[in-house]
Amino acid sequence: MHRPHIRNVAVAVVVTTAATGLAGTALAAPTAGAGHRTVSSAVASTAAVVNAARAAAFAHASATGVTQGDALRAEDVMLDPEGARHVRFIRTHQGMPVLGGDLVVHLDRTLAYTGVTRAADHKVAPATTTARLTPAQAAATAASVAGGRAGTAQLVVDARGGASALAYRVHVTGSATDEDTGSRTVVVDALTGKVRSNTPDSDEFLSPKLLATLRERGQTLHPVTATAPRTARRAIPYSSSVAKYPRTATGTGSSLFVGTVPLITTQTGRTSYLLKDPTRYGTETRDAKNRLTESFSSGTPITSTTDTWGNGAVSSRVSAAVDAQYGITKTLDFYQKTFGRKGIENNSRGAKGMVHFGNRIANAFWDPACGCMLYGDGDGGMFPKPLVALDVTGHELTHGVVDATAQLEPTRVDARGNQYGEPGALNESLADIFGSDVEFFANNPKNPPNYLIGEKLGLSQKFLRRLDHPSLDKLEGTIDYWSPAVYDTEVHAGSGVSSHAFYLLAEGSGRKTIGGVAYDSPTYQNLTVRGIGRTKATAVFYRALTRYMVSTTDFHDARLATLAAARDLYGQDSTEYRAVDQAWAAVNVTAANTPGARP
Repeated sequence: MHRPHIRNVAVAVVVTTAATGLAGTALAAPTAGAGHRTVSSAVASTAAVVNAARAAAFAHASATGVTQGDALRAEDVMLDPEGARHVRFIRTHQGMPVLGGDLVVHLDRTLAYTGVTRAADHKVAPATTTARLTPAQAAATAASVAGGRAGTAQLVVDARGGASALAYRVHVTGSATDEDTGSRTVVVDALTGKVRSNTPDSDEFLSPKLLATLRERGQTLHPVTATAPRTARRAIPYSSSVAKYPRTATGTGSSLFVGTVPLITTQTGRTSYLLKDPTRYGTETRDAKNRLTESFSSGTPITSTTDTWGNGAVSSRVSAAVDAQYGITKTLDFYQKTFGRKGIENNSRGAKGMVHFGNRIANAFWDPACGCMLYGDGDGGMFPKPLVALDVTGHELTHGVVDATAQLEPTRVDARGNQYGEPGALNESLADIFGSDVEFFANNPKNPPNYLIGEKLGLSQKFLRRLDHPSLDKLEGTIDYWSPAVYDTEVHAGSGVSSHAFYLLAEGSGRKTIGGVAYDSPTYQNLTVRGIGRTKATAVFYRALTRYMVSTTDFHDARLATLAAARDLYGQDSTEYRAVDQAWAAVNVTAANTPGARP
């Protein structure tokens, strides 16, 4: 999962509607054409909301957990047209970042306090703020356990897992640990020197556990690619007028997975084009040239003389870039047109991707250190093609959205890099849910939308995971229902709980055929669930993520978050609200079996 870091991000304003449908709804902040007075008013209004939320957090300390020595910095401000206001804060204690100290303060239209969603359910003040280890000692420990080059050790308060400990956080690059291909974040206890966590920064599509299983079974994957005829060279019209560059152009790409697709590109000269989309905040795909680089600026820009890209086969290095650029732009469009989200971090900045990452890497990643997608070429054996399928991109970029909002984290990571725990499983589930939504949004006939994840990978079971009946995934051992054991289950396996709840909320239980795919979703104790439709289910889960989830949200917390979202959108007496409750009950997540406080 993403590294346990506190991002230095300016406040982003999100203005949304409580629309019951998503398609075509405008959920955006003031447009670029709005007058100066309107923009100034919005900024002033946001400042008032932040100040009111901060004051409320201290005034209601018994509920929010804010204590003497704490400071709150607004990371996200959401202004709902029906009147609710939500401010997501990151916390410091005596100037030190607090890991697991995030919270969301909720206000009404009059800026009166209505509640809080908090990660730490305890005070975050450590017993002492005097370290016994030096920063150099902590950095040396981090470098040793992560097998790389340690950066500067930063003193933090680790408030995760019921603790409140003084610690150092160290970013380690060039990690050589098993199955890892990038940087890691190591948290070292500042008193004992014990390693409290050692977390990969990148979100890998294929877990170390799954890769080991595939190797043990000797399974070779044969990705289902589209047959894309090579596009004829595009004629460049002659113009006697002086052309102005750079300018927006419309090209054509021949991809590996989705056939021939249109691409918006940048024309930089009469016969020169760049694979960069100026209409989507400069979203760009580059070539890593098979280097293990997490720096997008070190990637090689991809250019063409004809504005035609790739040949539909791996013989052209650009073919994979076509899939990546197409998938990234479709994911951005899904989030913008569905929720008014302007970019992965909602900051009106483009998304980035690098293909041909590393040498024989059988994986794809969302990498927060790079702020971009990284795509391996496959290992040449078990997986012979780049991992640039559409739902892979939608899944991984959604990790970026989660990283920019709730920052859901695993509860532990083993020595191989496998991650465990319900918050991490919820992160994987949301990536599957919205990755599937991206497919439905794109509606590409070469990649028909469905509730299957990784169906293009060529696995013998015909998919990697599926939302309707998760336990049909025998490779990862994905589960259908919650039990106390899920708290320490590998995150991809555990993701089935909330993915199953989403499917049931959207489509209901039992047999049905959707888009030519047969589904037969079971339920706990054979409960019957009537779906409310994918559009409404998606609205509920996105609102829950952005307003009511924090870094430690587990499945029972997610139930409460989605109920709150359904109440906001449709009312507490609505069919939709009752359906959310039924969907969670159908995966054995109920108020009655909510676990007590964990150590």
